[in-house]
Amino acid sequence: MASCVLEAPLRMSVLSEVTASSRHYVDRLFDLDPQKVLQGVMLLYLLQQETSSTELRTECAVVLGSLAMGTENNVKSLLDCHIIPALLQGLLSPDLKFIEACLRCLRTVFISPVTPEDLLYTDATVISHLMALLSRSRYTQEYICQIFSHCCKGPDHQTILFNHGAVQNIAHLLVSTSYKYVFTQVRMQALKCFSVLAFENPQVSMTLVNVSVDGELLPQIFVKMLQRDKPIEMQLTSAKCLTSMCRAGAIRTDDSCIVLKTLPCLVRMCSKERLLEERVEGAETLAYLIETDVELQRIASITDHLIVMLADYFKYPSSVSAITDIKRLDHDLKHAHELRQAAFKLYASLGANDEDIRKKIIETENMMDRIVNGLSESSIKVRLAAVRCLHSLSRSVQQLRTSFQDHAVWKPLMKVLQNAPNEMLVVASSTLCNLLLEFSPSKEPILESGAIELLCSLTQSENLALRVNGIWALMNMAFQAEQKIKSDILRGLSTEQLFQLLSDSDVNVLMKTLGLLRNLLSTRPHIDHIMSTHGKQIMQAVTLILEGEHNIEVKEQTLCILANIADGTTAKELIMTNDDILQKIKYYMSHSNAKLQLAAMFCISNLIWNEEEGSQERQDKLRDMGIVDILHKLSQSSDPNLCDKAKTALQQYLA
Repeated sequence: MASCVLEAPLRMSVLSEVTASSRHYVDRLFDLDPQKVLQGVMLLYLLQQETSSTELRTECAVVLGSLAMGTENNVKSLLDCHIIPALLQGLLSPDLKFIEACLRCLRTVFISPVTPEDLLYTDATVISHLMALLSRSRYTQEYICQIFSHCCKGPDHQTILFNHGAVQNIAHLLVSTSYKYVFTQVRMQALKCFSVLAFENPQVSMTLVNVSVDGELLPQIFVKMLQRDKPIEMQLTSAKCLTSMCRAGAIRTDDSCIVLKTLPCLVRMCSKERLLEERVEGAETLAYLIETDVELQRIASITDHLIVMLADYFKYPSSVSAITDIKRLDHDLKHAHELRQAAFKLYASLGANDEDIRKKIIETENMMDRIVNGLSESSIKVRLAAVRCLHSLSRSVQQLRTSFQDHAVWKPLMKVLQNAPNEMLVVASSTLCNLLLEFSPSKEPILESGAIELLCSLTQSENLALRVNGIWALMNMAFQAEQKIKSDILRGLSTEQLFQLLSDSDVNVLMKTLGLLRNLLSTRPHIDHIMSTHGKQIMQAVTLILEGEHNIEVKEQTLCILANIADGTTAKELIMTNDDILQKIKYYMSHSNAKLQLAAMFCISNLIWNEEEGSQERQDKLRDMGIVDILHKLSQSSDPNLCDKAKTALQQYLA
């Protein structure tokens, strides 16, 4: 239903149905006939009439809330008829029962996946009014917290709620003294609010850690909610709050509330005894908690046999073929995907840094087969999680040489790289970078499968991470490669694209491109060949970088490229005939930074090496430039590397 008109008069029979008993009317609202649904939407007209009694308007809000619990199309119809502004207007009423009915309906509408969360934030006064209503009753507390937690998606929403006093207004709800059931419901919704407010938000997290309620700090309250006698949902949500605060830097990773409380609680949630949804949420939260901390990864890996426990995530459902009910089959497959995704994510975090943990993961029952199968799953989320897991494990030199080779993981990985969304491409290309290291047996077959063209195309991406990964992989590919491969890389990139990368504003792209050039310009025949075809452009790029405002590492890498060129047989003449470059080398020999001095010295050493043809002429020219005088000064340097290198260079003049 695209639109509806509310001005039409409502029949008296409908009025009497609503005021007398709504049950029959509600049943009709879920009818497939759009006209009957439209009758329900017309309740909005009645809801907004100030002449209607409060009891009637309250009943309309209740019925509309029931309608919103139906299909997504029902909610879309209500949204098309502007139900949200109507309900928000209802919140201005002095009658508490009517306010509660409007909030309950709003809650139901907002938790629907078809409702845009931004509709809550179109008017800043709405948030202020909702904050003020929090204290009216336990129902207003429960519904408003639910609305906030469902409509808080990302930093913009977090900031709005935070600036309107969400932390202070909601904190006291965690220690509500109402009846037990009410107490639990309100506490749970308040907890969920904090879990979404703190997620990846340092400002909120730093505030939460210092908030005190009845003399007790919030982190202490959260820890109490982790106890085994609390409802599982409460334990999980409290763990999520503490996890977000830890990841945001508000709580140290070695704090006892993380190491002794939060982490063990989340591991507990991964056990067979927990419901499937709880196992998924527990594993994903734990993966996030330990993702960047080596010590937490080690502790988790030895807690309750977690690595082996996660293997059970791949054994659900036990027998799909035996299921004949289509709905049940869809339900089970959905859970199977969620479990596998969660397990892959947690394995990825566990194996991010520690070699022994990676070994244990790979030795887990059929692990490599599961990852390979995961790379071709129908669910894109499972595929992404499997790639993340593979990337984590690919950091192991030993596994690259053994398990990765035995299972030919490069084949499904290359398939994943074809027409994948950017998020998948970033992780998959990062993994490919590792598989292209010189000690990886996968390097050769990857080359033969047409990887150069793929990687060259990545370097043209608008996505920064993809540009970095594309050039990084090419850099690894060029290391100690045959001349044909180097030529193929240069041809695939094109001179224009290579220099586009060398002028990239991102330092990572620039450094990896310089690294690629350095690897291309290695071994004399290759240096001479490449410089004979691309020498003019390369020398031009080197000049621009040495003249530009770049950091020490960039200039050091550029001078190392010059040193490689100076090692060529014919290529070194491109330096010797370029007075501008020679003056720059001389300048960096006297630079205040020892790294740059040393790199410049390597250039000079390669140019004056007296066993090579034409060395005398080169030595004479450099002496006339004052290079020998600088070498004498450097031979007295307090830096042992500079001193030794200068003395070695001076010996070439004495030989």
